[in-house]
Amino acid sequence: MNKIVHRIGGVVAPLCIATFFLSTVLTELFGSPAAVARLKSLIVTPGLWILIPAIVAAGGSGLILSRSRESRLVDAKKKRMPIIAANGLLVLVPCAIVLNRWAAASSLGAAFYAVQAIELVAGVTNLALMSFNVRDGLRMAGRLRVRAGSSTMKV
Repeated sequence: MNKIVHRIGGVVAPLCIATFFLSTVLTELFGSPAAVARLKSLIVTPGLWILIPAIVAAGGSGLILSRSRESRLVDAKKKRMPIIAANGLLVLVPCAIVLNRWAAASSLGAAFYAVQAIELVAGVTNLALMSFNVRDGLRMAGRLRVRAGSSTMKV
């Protein structure tokens, strides 16, 4: 059961972040202020209600699954998870909520775009870290071969 929960959380969380990132960039480039406000609302609800449980499911089930394993890949994944969680809870969630409120109030000024930039950097950081975890998980499961001379990121 934990493997299934881990797989689902490990796929859903990065897909959510990638969707939020891509939709934000496209809406900012091609959408109206009303479209930006609608998107920010959707990212908060239902977006965060999907993303946060997915991260918790992936992280929690990963900890349970890793209890009986010791390897360089497990250690790398364990080091990344606190960064992913902290980045999500301390940066991404507050940014999403603030941006949603400002967009709903049509306050799309310099502060909005500064926070938007912070959110995009934090999002791409989490997406990269989650991608490394997916890669290492696939390697651990034998579904992805390790190329000669490649190394695992030590973050």
